[in-house]
Amino acid sequence: MTRAEEVPPVLQARGLVKKYGNVTAINSADFDLRAGEVLAVVGDNGAGKSSLIKALAGALVPDAGEILMGGTKVHFRNTRDARAMGIETVYQDLAVVPALDIATNVFLGREVRRRGLMGTLFRRLDMPRMRTESSGHLSDLKIGIKSVSQSVETLSGGQRQGVAVVRAGAFGKGVIIMDEPTAALGVRESGQVIDLIHSIRERGIPVVLISHDIPHVFEVSDRIHVHRLGMRAAVVSPKIRSMSEVVALMTGAEQPTDGERAGGG
Repeated sequence: MTRAEEVPPVLQARGLVKKYGNVTAINSADFDLRAGEVLAVVGDNGAGKSSLIKALAGALVPDAGEILMGGTKVHFRNTRDARAMGIETVYQDLAVVPALDIATNVFLGREVRRRGLMGTLFRRLDMPRMRTESSGHLSDLKIGIKSVSQSVETLSGGQRQGVAVVRAGAFGKGVIIMDEPTAALGVRESGQVIDLIHSIRERGIPVVLISHDIPHVFEVSDRIHVHRLGMRAAVVSPKIRSMSEVVALMTGAEQPTDGERAGGG
């Protein structure tokens, strides 16, 4: 047993099931995210990977199975419960407010109010603190935006993705889930997002990356979770498997080894 396997996974699922009438979206699925890694989740359309991720993020309550953090069973009734446990999700639509400035977007839903009556009675925001802390978070993740006072609508697609990632990184101390972060971006901006993922990993925060972009998956991931027919089909190493082999595993054209099927990666 390797040292990584001796430590309980940061985020784990066993036997998750979710049904919608006669349709089974999650079919006794397992999942393991190790400390400090980037775990890519790949699968064909309709494989059920989005439902799995929603369950892990608290956006969906499974019908059966269990979710564990650090080996301890947890129950997420909603995304707020997951966020309270340090799980932050960056969705493809970003959920930023273009008309608001960067600092306000970073603290969206977690606004810091001024001390004393100005904050408690008049509910005034502590904008200087929010701007200072936002600048620090941008700097930590090496995002080159000159001023956190500018509105998000003035930013490029890659920079907007950066703001959403900064928000997740500022509050997601346990796990950051990124859902198709490069789907609507060009080559240059996609490269910026890949750099962001590297920066998050360098801070010791594990990342779950859901992506259809296999070259990006191989560029940034430590292990690849292949999802098929609502369940984990395999966990493979990008150092051992090729891109074409991973695609074959996704479609069922190739079968995983016993170790890969068991999730060893």
